[in-house]
Amino acid sequence: MSAISLNASASGLSAMQTSLDVIANNLANVNTSGFKSSRVNFEDYFYQEYAQPGIPEGDGNTRPTGLYVGLGVQVSGTQLNFTQGAPEPTGQPLDIAITGSGFFQVIAQDVGDGIGYTRAGAFTLNANGQVVMSNSQGYVLEPEITVPQDASSITVQPNGQVTAMLPGETEPTVLGQIMLANFVNPAGLETVGSNIYAPTAASGQPFENTPGENGMGMLQGNTLEASNVDPVIQLVGLIKTQRAFEFNSQVIESTSETLRQIAQLRAY
Repeated sequence: MSAISLNASASGLSAMQTSLDVIANNLANVNTSGFKSSRVNFEDYFYQEYAQPGIPEGDGNTRPTGLYVGLGVQVSGTQLNFTQGAPEPTGQPLDIAITGSGFFQVIAQDVGDGIGYTRAGAFTLNANGQVVMSNSQGYVLEPEITVPQDASSITVQPNGQVTAMLPGETEPTVLGQIMLANFVNPAGLETVGSNIYAPTAASGQPFENTPGENGMGMLQGNTLEASNVDPVIQLVGLIKTQRAFEFNSQVIESTSETLRQIAQLRAY
């Protein structure tokens, strides 16, 4: 039994370490635009069976309960939380927040099928005038939108239409249309870094729509979606994780002391 308690507590320490790592990453990204927090899900491990319930005993009675001893805990997975982040006005025309469901699509050759998905709407222009992400990779928005060098008053409409004033024109010119994509199970997306997600068999294939149609969110220009990390919730989770780590450490110490006493037994 001592070996079981040691292994069970060791699995608890390992699981709490994973939880601590996820919380640390959440808090590190508290100011990352469009970031979605994750949580760790746990499940109990295998069980050592010593007696089955419902088995007839020698006196003819049926055993009402079984006798099982658990072998610990394991991390079953990490789950993304796609609740809406708070809108943050920036005054920048190519800062775009999604109000509701959906993801921007960007050309990312190093991700999955070449298309990445993001909630981070901080966009800018590259040297060719293309609308690109303001991240370390500078992924190009898909469908591509190119802004002429002499354009002014760039505006992103709630339905995703991008317009600008061109020299000699009295009415805004439509430069392109931003489309959004979504998934049956967004929590099944693969997190690949640089604010990019990639589809998996668990997420399902992406389906594309115009903002505001068929359940897609609307766009809000001059605004960024803030990280949805709640520092208070994360700090409470951090305290719970620390205490659970301490409890499992104490069980290991108690088991070690029990084994030491057993080793010192003397026959008289």
